[in-house]
Amino acid sequence: MDKPAFPNDPEFQSGKPAAVTVQGPTGALEAIVEGPEADADPRPVVMVVCHPLPTEGGTMHNKVVTMTARALRQSGATTVRFNFRGVGASQGAFDNGDGEADDLRAVIAWVREQRPDHQLWLGGFSFGSYVAFQVASEVDAGLLLMIAPPAGRRGYHFDRIAAFDGPWIVIQGETDDVVDPEQVYAWANGFVQPPELVRIPDASHFFHRKLIDLRGAVKHGIRPYLPAAKPAADA
Repeated sequence: MDKPAFPNDPEFQSGKPAAVTVQGPTGALEAIVEGPEADADPRPVVMVVCHPLPTEGGTMHNKVVTMTARALRQSGATTVRFNFRGVGASQGAFDNGDGEADDLRAVIAWVREQRPDHQLWLGGFSFGSYVAFQVASEVDAGLLLMIAPPAGRRGYHFDRIAAFDGPWIVIQGETDDVVDPEQVYAWANGFVQPPELVRIPDASHFFHRKLIDLRGAVKHGIRPYLPAAKPAADA
């Protein structure tokens, strides 16, 4: 499979989604690339946002994932969402987070090849945050954003993953009905240099009726780390 070019046409630059196919370790991975919002100053940042658990219906179209990506684009970043193996049109089968980490590595390699002058940021929701956490230090991500990480849940080995030493934000709903917030707080605060922990009151796991609050938390959290806007001629 030929490597797809990173979209660079006027429609893409104005925020219109562009569907691409990236070669993963077990076959094609479907992805969506979206540029900064039209009224945002473009920043040299690409964030890859990972979706929740495939076996529970998680896809790149999940509302938490799309809202997170929107917050980044409204802040001037470009975003990439993709389906893990076995989800949608992506080839392969669920692999308990291990193969999915390889999928993410493949997407990161493609992004860096296409945008070598941009910072690479990683984000994820629930299962997707676990996958991003596994890979972030290895690929030297410029920022790690974890939303409702399933710390403490059976099958997840957070204790085997070293702390991320770059800008690191964890957002957790205080009334999460899937992940135990107290276990997330204990995990996050157990590091010598803990992540910035943002708690959203009255927010469930999927942030029902709290997606606007989530968007605000994401935009506020990433703001100090955004690189300077690119000149119009280079955007």
